[in-house]
Amino acid sequence: MQDRQEQISQVVVTAGQMRDIEKRIFAAGMPVVALMEKVAGLIARRIPEIPANTPLLKGSRVGILVGPGHNGGDALVVARELYFRGYKVWIYSPFSKLKELTSQHLQYAQSLGIPIYQTIEQLPDSDLLIDGLFGFGLERNLTDPIASAINQLNELSIPIYSIDLPSGLHTDTGEVLGTAIRATHTFCLGLWKLAFFQDRALEYLGKAELIDFDIPLADVEAVLKDAPKIKLITRAKALATLPLRRPAVTHKYKEGHLLLICGSRRYAGGAILTGLGARASGVGMLSIAVPESLKPLLVSHLPEALIVGCPETESGAIAHLQLPENTDLSSFNAIACGPGLTRDATPIVQEAINSDRPLLLDADGLNILAQMGAIATLKKRQAVTVLTPHTGEFERLFPDVADAKHDRVKAVQEAAAQSEAIVLLKGARTAIANPQGAVWIVPESTPALARGGSGDVLTGLLGGLLAQATTKQIPLEDIVATAAWWHSQAGILAAQERTELGVDAFTLTQYLMKALT
Repeated sequence: MQDRQEQISQVVVTAGQMRDIEKRIFAAGMPVVALMEKVAGLIARRIPEIPANTPLLKGSRVGILVGPGHNGGDALVVARELYFRGYKVWIYSPFSKLKELTSQHLQYAQSLGIPIYQTIEQLPDSDLLIDGLFGFGLERNLTDPIASAINQLNELSIPIYSIDLPSGLHTDTGEVLGTAIRATHTFCLGLWKLAFFQDRALEYLGKAELIDFDIPLADVEAVLKDAPKIKLITRAKALATLPLRRPAVTHKYKEGHLLLICGSRRYAGGAILTGLGARASGVGMLSIAVPESLKPLLVSHLPEALIVGCPETESGAIAHLQLPENTDLSSFNAIACGPGLTRDATPIVQEAINSDRPLLLDADGLNILAQMGAIATLKKRQAVTVLTPHTGEFERLFPDVADAKHDRVKAVQEAAAQSEAIVLLKGARTAIANPQGAVWIVPESTPALARGGSGDVLTGLLGGLLAQATTKQIPLEDIVATAAWWHSQAGILAAQERTELGVDAFTLTQYLMKALT
């Protein structure tokens, strides 16, 4: 059974859900002032431990940006604690009306002799800013003078640490509400908010960390029980699954048989990279269907795989599948189809869709599916389908679904529900949804993966895990999330060792096993 901290670290909530959870805590008797003291104390202790551009030594100058609500109150308690620890603290408080508790903390700070300023022009120099202007739940656009003040603060070449969320971001969608603080570091309070996993918010969040202030799991479960679960796929969760367990007595056909359908004369590399990704998954048997002219090339790179050379079109695409004697698509535990096919392979994709096997579609497999009408086509399938689009492919597949650039989580939920498929929407924060609305989010990635061929590696890796999972009774959406996490971690590790520019897709395959150690 997972411990409480691991469970809490996986939960993602909306602003409304967080409000309801806090209401339960306060209704149970937790004083607001006590919670504020606890949260701010945790932040104040954490701040000096964070590496910044320059170390935050005793005597360093710290500016505290105070808003009208309890987020401002948190910031004021942080100000007081840092003041008592020997830092030179000043406060920017531009609002005339404050919540009662926040007003009391401001009054006490003033009694301590901490300087308080109302306008941006008055502010002295500082080594660090603490942003407590607005917390979660902001929904209106920021206007002047506070919008202008934020823009000026963003131009300063000093770190900014935000409390709960950078001021100006929408908690759920990550939308910039007019303008927003560009934080160096963000302390997310209690539970992860959705904005932290929306691609468009990432440039404002900086390094994000969760400040766990001991929310009872019972309160979280009571609020979220009827809502589709949105969870992070953490390292602990992934490594509880990987590597997929094998009994002491087994054989290759019990460990999954994957069929890859990929490649063309023009895109031979896609077939190789997909095969290398599948090899790393540990799948028991790997068959790869490619145009006949590619067979010698694939054999040289993947000697352990069964390479199936197929008749090809004049353009070098697979004309039709020509599987070994006494073999058909039902012989495989899973099929992965798409990388490097070109759209000339439309009949091949149609044949794979018509099969009764779990099917993963990527790249040209998705483009062909979009031409066929994704939702109507997929609803006819009896077996599980997994789709792995990037944003452009997603829009072609689901033109009537909400804009994925606006709210990735909502978009992937709608797409999965409409298509009855498991949908993996690639991005800086990859999101996976099943048809019932449950969502997994990969919490970190690297721009190093923004290179041609990286997606092909993921297709092979995920295909191999799917083929094994069908023999082990593991929920397939969990496997999809785990594969995405694994792929991401390999990219992160490779970038750490080789820089972001040094991670080509072939190199990425060499870090897949390293990422699990």
